[in-house]
Amino acid sequence: MRDVRIDRRGFLRGVGGVAAGVAAATSLSACGTGTSRSVGSGGKSSKTLVVRNSGGSYGDANQQAIYEPFTKETGIQVKVVNIEYAQMLAQIKQGRPQFDVIDDSMADFVLFKQQDATEDLDHDRLKNFKNAGIAKALVTSNAVGKNYWASVMAYRTDAFDGRKPASWADFWDAKTFSGNRALQALDADLPELEFALLADGVALDRLYPLDVDRAFKVLSEIKPHVRKFWDTGALPGVLLGRKEVDASSVWHGRLDALIKGGAPLAYQWNGARRQSNALGIPKGAANLDAAYQLIDFALRPEVQAAYAEIYPMAPSVPAAYKKLSAGTAANLASSPEHLESGFDLDVEWWIKNQDAVSKRWQEWTHA
Repeated sequence: MRDVRIDRRGFLRGVGGVAAGVAAATSLSACGTGTSRSVGSGGKSSKTLVVRNSGGSYGDANQQAIYEPFTKETGIQVKVVNIEYAQMLAQIKQGRPQFDVIDDSMADFVLFKQQDATEDLDHDRLKNFKNAGIAKALVTSNAVGKNYWASVMAYRTDAFDGRKPASWADFWDAKTFSGNRALQALDADLPELEFALLADGVALDRLYPLDVDRAFKVLSEIKPHVRKFWDTGALPGVLLGRKEVDASSVWHGRLDALIKGGAPLAYQWNGARRQSNALGIPKGAANLDAAYQLIDFALRPEVQAAYAEIYPMAPSVPAAYKKLSAGTAANLASSPEHLESGFDLDVEWWIKNQDAVSKRWQEWTHA
């Protein structure tokens, strides 16, 4: 979903690259979406809170569903900056972060923790967190999960003689479900080793630590049928739409417009690989109280639901589903049904193993 400004190519970074980024990135690059509308004082705060997010349509949804209602309620204006991990870390290390709240991938928060760059959250200051029921995988000492996205299977409904692939095992079964495939390239995001293991019969709750040798053996079985390793979020829809492939992995949400327009495409949610964005506070934030207020506001079920109605990233707070339309709820990664049939990517495993897996992936794709 790099196209919607989730920084997926830079989703995980080596510590050496981070150090280089700190040396190079020393100034604020604010290309954000401006500030939310001002409201009268009325006894409310006149502070301005600076939030970092990745911008684009993702940032627009934040503005509409979170920042503007937050300003209306509190009087605290919200300014947005779009800067990446290395630049954020550089400012924090210099003791002058020019942002108060970080909206970023959970993986970056793991790296921030390693660098002692973020506050340990005081959950007592987040009243909406206490009974929110947020999954343990989305809660760390320095971050709380805001929403999910997922990688799923997509296929043409007019292929396979009307049969519907129901699992990654079916995706790998090129005899029963004959046709071309597409899988994600390393340039787009993490290699899809988990899908290969699921195809080979590994249970969802036994995926990690990943058996890398087994995964590449299974990947080699489907490789002759892979027409394309896609490197942009839009490409699976193009390949499926042109009938160049009959099935592909895809970032969920990228086919919604095509499906609504009548294209014979569908998602298969079994084995979906979920990832998440989270909220946290940098060390040295100038507006600590207001930062806690915004994070707490974003965890309200009604706010989570409003966001999901606008943008296809799923709530981290289960109670939000009671406030969502049935159509929206059925198409989100954290719906009760999809939570059972999918899995959360193990961020810490990937941080430890990404370099080795990436090297092997490059060798495997060029073999």
